[in-house]
Amino acid sequence: MSLDFFKIESPVFKNESTIPEEYTGHGRDISPPMYWSGVPDEARELVLICEDPDASGVDPFTHWVVYNIDPSRGKLPAGVPAEKSNGVEYLQGENSYHEIGYKGPNPPPGKTHHYHFKLYALDMKLGLPAGLSKEEVLAAMQGHIIAEAEYVGLHHFH
Repeated sequence: MSLDFFKIESPVFKNESTIPEEYTGHGRDISPPMYWSGVPDEARELVLICEDPDASGVDPFTHWVVYNIDPSRGKLPAGVPAEKSNGVEYLQGENSYHEIGYKGPNPPPGKTHHYHFKLYALDMKLGLPAGLSKEEVLAAMQGHIIAEAEYVGLHHFH
């Protein structure tokens, strides 16, 4: 379900526009700042997943998995450290590089890739441990998603 008032965005690039190089594998490779608003009152946990469906392979390439985000938190700053946990504010999972934290766009030369930052509002706290894969987090979320928001960044490497 998508609610019009539940939104995610970044102050460093517009939806459907190019992600600045600083936030890619061709730059500093730090996570972009992500802001959200309109979180449903009944939300107990937020989950943020960034993936690239244009990557070769059967499944979209996972660039970032963040979960156990407190719904009262309105953003993640730029450059979130690549650690499983920062205490009580959020946990991070494994990306497709089999590393914890954010790994920015780094496609081969050629076509433009689309990076989907998806934010999910859940009706319960999942109580998951840190360091899980996207698939493990998505499986735990089933039946608990009350709202979704999406923001898309582009990257083209020449």
